[in-house]
Amino acid sequence: MYFAALLARTEDGWEASDTELDDVETLSDLADLAREASPDEDTVLVLIEQEDAWFGVVRVDGEEDPRIYVSDAAAAARSSYGEILLTDELLGRDPDDGDVLDALDLDGTEDGDSDDEDEDEDDTDDDAGPAASAEAVPHGPVGDALILDDLGVSEKELRSLATDAVNEIAESLGASETLETVR
Repeated sequence: MYFAALLARTEDGWEASDTELDDVETLSDLADLAREASPDEDTVLVLIEQEDAWFGVVRVDGEEDPRIYVSDAAAAARSSYGEILLTDELLGRDPDDGDVLDALDLDGTEDGDSDDEDEDEDDTDDDAGPAASAEAVPHGPVGDALILDDLGVSEKELRSLATDAVNEIAESLGASETLETVR
């Protein structure tokens, strides 16, 4: 089970709103959703949590690029919402690497021709594909661990959160009562 909420910092304190992520497909969509929550370009936090498996924080400050922290990249990679946060940049990948490799003819034959034996061998190697891509996602936290530092949640505190992380973050921000209104 997932929980996602937006916390927008205003002159009067934090305002919370429950958010539905079903229509969000990219980080850009998520950032736009966060910006809509604060017409004055104040700081908006998107807090996402999956039943103590992982949590993520996306911080949007006006028109700046979103900052992201994910507590466990490998766990988040198995989640449709987590995949939104795990951008190539966050994982330290060059987004063009996949395109270049896809365009190359790597079947070991000349001019892209393949024989039936190679195709049979390729079928047995299919199991290695997902494992190789899963290895590219690190176990443990990724992203900007200082994302909440200026708001009173240090890197050490953020990295130590495990269960009930969203509530712990809200409490540190002085927004736990506000968050409870949308939980």
